[in-house]
Amino acid sequence: MIKTGVFSGSFNPIHIGHLALANYLCEFEGLDEVWFMVSPHNPLKDKSDLWPEDFRLKLVNLAIEGYPKFKASDFEFHLPRPSYSVNTLSQLSATFPDREFHLIIGSDNWLSFHRWYKADEIVATYPIIVYPRPGFSIEEKNLPTSVHLSQAPVFDISSTFIRESLSKGIDIRYFLHPNVYQAILEEKVD
Repeated sequence: MIKTGVFSGSFNPIHIGHLALANYLCEFEGLDEVWFMVSPHNPLKDKSDLWPEDFRLKLVNLAIEGYPKFKASDFEFHLPRPSYSVNTLSQLSATFPDREFHLIIGSDNWLSFHRWYKADEIVATYPIIVYPRPGFSIEEKNLPTSVHLSQAPVFDISSTFIRESLSKGIDIRYFLHPNVYQAILEEKVD
């Protein structure tokens, strides 16, 4: 079985924190690959700030170019909306039976995981990797056996920070992959 991390998110836009984390999970924590699952819309987030989904997918493709362990996925674009992780994981498992899918989420999301649609089913069926987020600590002893607490470094960068900086005309090129930064400048989004 190919251990495949499912890193779902808006990626609005994808930044170096996302990339470094996924790289760490592949190189240090045993995942064979990470699929960046671009979500059309997270049911728990406001949709008004979202850049167009095709543009966000394009940015992910630009960011991961040349690293064979990463894949950009529009899988959720073709599922009923809103996109719930339990449905995505179930459809992925049915479509790709040679893979063992691991859900990748931040510690902030783990603390509100009980609010997710069919959270108990996800915990019972899929391995979950929880990565550290600033201000959201988790006690490993309290985690179900299917949940692995990642030792990845903490990356305190958010897509909100990126968008706000861009809208103010601040040069934040080093927070983004160079191809992503260039594409954003060319598209003139903020």
